[in-house]
Amino acid sequence: MTAPHPVASQHDTESAISREAFREAMAQLASAVNVVTTAGPGGRAGFTASAVCSVTDTPPTLLVCLNQSASAWPAFADNEVLCVNVLGGDHEAVSNTFGGRTPMDERFEVGEWSSAVTGAPVLTGALAHFDCRITRRVSVGTHDVLFCEIVAMDHCERTRGLLYFDRGYHQLPRRSEAVRGLAQR
Repeated sequence: MTAPHPVASQHDTESAISREAFREAMAQLASAVNVVTTAGPGGRAGFTASAVCSVTDTPPTLLVCLNQSASAWPAFADNEVLCVNVLGGDHEAVSNTFGGRTPMDERFEVGEWSSAVTGAPVLTGALAHFDCRITRRVSVGTHDVLFCEIVAMDHCERTRGLLYFDRGYHQLPRRSEAVRGLAQR
């Protein structure tokens, strides 16, 4: 059995890895594009996120990372629910609207929205949505990590996935579409 690797101190990490180098390397990590929404006492808000990850299936839990300087942060800080809307290939405009400087009240004018069980906004036609209660919040550097227990979810299989890689959008075909393409060669 090998000994665990020592954990670098905050000072060691800051001097060894620049912010720019970290961001450049992370641009090579392909990820799903999501719009995370909330509604409640803090208001209705949403933002585009690639930092969404499953945590466990017992109970079904995921995590979402949110920059504390984001315009949506105050609403998420005051609300106890959120919905992760997984975007399809036809949702680039939605992603750009929620990822840019569009005023919060205008963001929900793009796309068709309904309310989830928790009251959080759900994008009609999303590849999947995960309606959640925020169960834990952890601050790490510039971001809050929100741990979210899923209370309801749904998915559809009608469109390609939307990925973000190398600072650009890419569409990922469904497996059935890719298999058909290989069979036709």
